[in-house]
Amino acid sequence: QVQLVESGGGLVQPGGSLRLSCVASKIIFNTYTMGWYRQAPGKQRELVARVTSGGSSNYADSVKGRFTISRDNAKNTVYLQMNSLEPEDTAVYYCKADPIYSTLSAYWGQGTQVTVSS
Repeated sequence: QVQLVESGGGLVQPGGSLRLSCVASKIIFNTYTMGWYRQAPGKQRELVARVTSGGSSNYADSVKGRFTISRDNAKNTVYLQMNSLEPEDTAVYYCKADPIYSTLSAYWGQGTQVTVSS
């Protein structure tokens, strides 16, 4: 079955950096827009960044200039480079695959914890 497997989360001090990866299997990767979402305790899940199969991206205002999303279609992988991390970035980060064809399903990864604390 389709799998999205995230990695790269962890504990980092404020001002530090992390790079998240999400590897997708059993989908035609370049027919999906890939996104990173996050959910902090007691809050709703929110969009962090998305990238289309052609490489166009958009970001939440709270992460613009600090985070960069990218994808490698040959490796079925999407990345999220997170710099200048703040305690407010602490959350579980989820990878999502959104199909460009509406007849197909969207998929979520299991999430990876990012904790920003001194």
